Amino acid sequence: MATAQHSENQSQQARTVAELVDYIQSLTTEVQELYCLDAIPWVVGYSGGKDSTATLQLIWNAIAALPPEKRIKPIHVITTDTGVENPYVSAWVRNSLEQMKVAAQEQRMPIEPHLLQPEIKQTYWVGLIGKGYPAPRHKFRWCTGRLKIEPSSRFIRDVVRASGETIVILGTRKTESTNRALIMKKREVGRVRDRLSPHPDLVNSLLYTPIEDWRTDEVWLYLMQWQNPWGYSNKDLFAMYRGATADNDCPLVVDTSTPSCGSSRFGCWVCTLVNSDKSMQAMIQNDEEKEWLQPLVDVRLELDIENDRDKRDFRRIWGDVQLFERNVDGEISVEPIPGPYTKYWREYWLTRVLKAQTQIRRTAPENMRDITLISLEELSEIRRIWLEEKHEFDDSLPRIYMEVTGEPFIDPRPGAGYSLLGSDEWAVLEEICEGDAMHLELMAKLLDTERQFRKMARRVGIYDALENCFKTSSRSQDEAIKNAHLKRDLKEAVDKGDVATVKQLTLGDVAVGENVEPAKPPGWANIKFKKSE
Repeated sequence: MATAQHSENQSQQARTVAELVDYIQSLTTEVQELYCLDAIPWVVGYSGGKDSTATLQLIWNAIAALPPEKRIKPIHVITTDTGVENPYVSAWVRNSLEQMKVAAQEQRMPIEPHLLQPEIKQTYWVGLIGKGYPAPRHKFRWCTGRLKIEPSSRFIRDVVRASGETIVILGTRKTESTNRALIMKKREVGRVRDRLSPHPDLVNSLLYTPIEDWRTDEVWLYLMQWQNPWGYSNKDLFAMYRGATADNDCPLVVDTSTPSCGSSRFGCWVCTLVNSDKSMQAMIQNDEEKEWLQPLVDVRLELDIENDRDKRDFRRIWGDVQLFERNVDGEISVEPIPGPYTKYWREYWLTRVLKAQTQIRRTAPENMRDITLISLEELSEIRRIWLEEKHEFDDSLPRIYMEVTGEPFIDPRPGAGYSLLGSDEWAVLEEICEGDAMHLELMAKLLDTERQFRKMARRVGIYDALENCFKTSSRSQDEAIKNAHLKRDLKEAVDKGDVATVKQLTLGDVAVGENVEPAKPPGWANIKFKKSE
């Protein structure tokens, strides 16, 4: 397969400028025929980068060449703003969509731009600061689906629901990477008609990738030699890529033999799935006017540490200790899987992000000073999670916001944050618990659970909720980990039919058969309270 890909690249390198021009003309005809073939609406993925710009430009020019009476099928252009995009790229894309909307109306084009966003409860900061999810890693890549895939998938599903099916057009290319080439080759096998493949995840959606065989220099040649139809500057796009290249060396593409700076990639500025954000670092290095971006690089570097176990709970997010085998210096060690960030570190990350936002609003150029790293809606949801799900009734978010920004936090949710308990009660509880973190957590959970049920007309489920407080927070860290090891050893003994070990672990004399588990003690919620006579 690698040899085949190499030979394919070699054949692509042989394409001259004249041949590229002819190929673009044939692609234009292909797009026009596909558009006029049926009433299936199109959805074009647009990120503002070179590949998606070239793809949309190709589509736009092809449809613009049709008579106005044939331009009736809607073409939706969708962009997902994750909320943590490179600020320059995010501003670039937003302005591009606005320009696109105006140009489409003026040119009577059936193009409808849409700026999509993840739901507030699914954003990066709500996950990391609110729930305490650790910075994403390849083994726990919780961000991509929530921030990028789900918003676009939701939009496409809505189009399918309204029209029955859709054609999704993407600017993916085989030469981007070997892995991408392999995926696209597999899709070709399942094509239902020329150039259209079933979407791997979305029902009644077909994929169309018109520039799949283009090289990077051909993309730039097309962008530089063909005018942008919605009036945006491809030369400015080229300059942005050049500024994001480490050596600032990005020669003008004049023919297919000229190398380009097309390897630059823009993404989320917080991304810890790559070694470093080379594009933003290069921007700062190449342009003194972009030095105001440095606080973002600093936050990202601080998030991206190899071992953050000391910043995270010893329990998983649902409160249980879960063990895993870990290789430590050549020896197998059974340790608890670290869970979410602790209260201290969630508050720390909130402080760091607010400080970065405050600083760049002071130092950024005038046209970028309204930049928002974390929105009020996200802050409101984080506050709700801390109060209602984590029972942290000291309500520290407004205090942190005031300390960092110097402004009061105005929660956009009406009545949000109301509680009979507050920071004063939390301080008293800390003093009573004398530094015992688990005791403080248990008491806070019990008190806040009672408060939450107090305002209900029927207190159904309160005993189960209180029992869960004891289940997750009544043991110290050492006791909880020891108990997890006991349960693990007991399960292994039962699975092996080791009756003697089961007896020893349960400290009982009753024989435990191979399919019989030791009796469980009654739960706290099962205790019946009777009125004394």
